[in-house]
Amino acid sequence: MGAHETFDPEIPHSLEPLLEHALAIALRAGEITLRHFGTVLSSEEKGDGTPVTAADRETEELLRREIRGRYPDHAILGEEYGEEAGEAPVRWILDPIDGTRSFMQGVPLYAVLVGVEVREAAAVGVAHFPALGETVAAARGTGCRWWKEGSSEPTAAAVSKVSELSQAGVLTTDPEAILLSPVASGWRALAGRAGFVRGWGDAYGHLLVATGRAEAMIDPVLSAWDAAPLLPILEEAGGRFTDLAGRPTVHGGSGLSTNGAVHAEVSALLNS
Repeated sequence: MGAHETFDPEIPHSLEPLLEHALAIALRAGEITLRHFGTVLSSEEKGDGTPVTAADRETEELLRREIRGRYPDHAILGEEYGEEAGEAPVRWILDPIDGTRSFMQGVPLYAVLVGVEVREAAAVGVAHFPALGETVAAARGTGCRWWKEGSSEPTAAAVSKVSELSQAGVLTTDPEAILLSPVASGWRALAGRAGFVRGWGDAYGHLLVATGRAEAMIDPVLSAWDAAPLLPILEEAGGRFTDLAGRPTVHGGSGLSTNGAVHAEVSALLNS
C-alpha cells in the first residue's frame, strides 16, 4: 500500500452496492452496541494499552459474518480479529466500537466504523453513532449523506465555509496526549490561533468536521480501522482528510480532517 492513494474514476458506478451494504451492516452492528451501552462492562487491555470488551468482539463478529455472507471473496481487516485475505481487489476495514473508553463510561460519542478499499484506495465510508442516532455515509463520486438524530431521510453532508483560523473550531481526541506527540509545539501554535479548541474526540470529531460543525480535527495516532471511512466521507462532504504529513491516506498512522479551507494553514502550523 502506497502512502498516497489514487482512485480509479471508472470505479464509482460499482460502489453503490458496497455503500448500501456497509450502511446496512453498520446499523445492525449499532443495535448490538446499544444492548451493552450503559451497562457495567469488564474489559481486557490489548498490546497497545487500549481496552477491548465483549461488545467490541460481538460487534465485529456480526460485521464479518455479514460481509462474508454477501462477499465471500473480499478481504477483511478488523481491529479485534485481524486480517482475512480475499481474492477480489476489495478490502473491508472495520472498527466495531471506535471510542471504546467513551462507550464503557456511558458517553454516547462512540461509533461503528466501516470502510471499504477498492484496488488499495479508500472508496466507501460509513460512520454510525448508535447512541446519538447519527450516521454519515459516502462513496467516491456519489456525495456524502447525513442522517441526523430522529430522521429517517438523509440530507447532504457538507463542511463549513469558514476560512479564517481565528473563527475555526479545532478538535482533538486527547489534548494531553497531543502535547506528548511530535506535533506538540505545532499544536500549541494552532491552539493559540484557533477560534476555539475542544476535546470532542475519536470519530465524533471527524463527524463534526464533515457536517460543518467544526473546521479541523487532529489525531496524532490513528490506525487504519480508525481512518478507513474518513477519507471518502470528508472528501465527498467537500473537505479534506490527510495524515499529519499531508498525504491523503488512511494508512499514515495519523489523521487530519478539515473543511479544506483551513487545511494548509492547520497543517503548516502543526508541522512548524
